[in-house]
Amino acid sequence: MRIGIGVPNQVRNLTASLIPTWAARAEEAGFSTLATTGRYSYPGVSDTVALAAAAGATTRIGLLSAVLLAPTWPGALLAKEIAGIDGVSGGRLTLGVGVGSREDEFTVPGLGLPGRGARLESDLAIYRDTWDGKPVGNGPNPAVPSGTRQVPILFGGYNTPTLRRMARWGEGYIGGALPPAMTAPSFEAAKRAWQQAGRQGAPKLVVLAYFALGDAATGRANIRDFYRLAPEHLAESVVLCTTPEMVKQSLADYTDLGVDEIIFVPATDDLDDITRLAAIVS
Repeated sequence: MRIGIGVPNQVRNLTASLIPTWAARAEEAGFSTLATTGRYSYPGVSDTVALAAAAGATTRIGLLSAVLLAPTWPGALLAKEIAGIDGVSGGRLTLGVGVGSREDEFTVPGLGLPGRGARLESDLAIYRDTWDGKPVGNGPNPAVPSGTRQVPILFGGYNTPTLRRMARWGEGYIGGALPPAMTAPSFEAAKRAWQQAGRQGAPKLVVLAYFALGDAATGRANIRDFYRLAPEHLAESVVLCTTPEMVKQSLADYTDLGVDEIIFVPATDDLDDITRLAAIVS
């Protein structure tokens, strides 16, 4: 199982200037992937900004949005942004998307919470056309340079439409930062949807788990703050690893479930937590 690490772009009131340093240290420590967390209505740094910063500060490590709330964006604009980040990184980006569930995240006029699933269906086709270099709008020009690739897409979410989209458009599924007993059914459902759609092989399975190894109290407070408006049963179930034993148990649990990659998402912006985590998982 591959082991990635998150970027603290949605740690409340983080110091934004540390993101490039965080990315470079994570690459040096040998993690497989750098992943962002998606929110708008929270005092953090946008996924696209954080990913672009990480792309410029690194040369090898994979990049992932886990997950970006795609229907909050105009489809063509997001497609161009993602293609640009992927190009800057040399083709290291994977787009992880979800539909979102809170009205305050949807700030673009005409792109509200209702109808977000249908919009995403339409936008996925726009992404492909944009990345294929088809002209945008009524003009003669494409939005992206020639040679732009089809950026791989992973899907996060818990309902049937999400799994159906994953099987049609995606390369795999991202499970939330919940205990294995809660995420295992979603992984099984993702594999069934993949097979029912006639896809070859198996979907890539990625899971998230928070960690705070240097300052557990601050980490817990940050997680409570981030999820304070989430459904109570989910907020209380979020996995936060605060000891080496908890990290190792998460690795063992998800290895047993056949997950391809685990992303440890920082609950603080303590740069030393990169070294602490690397020492445990190396």
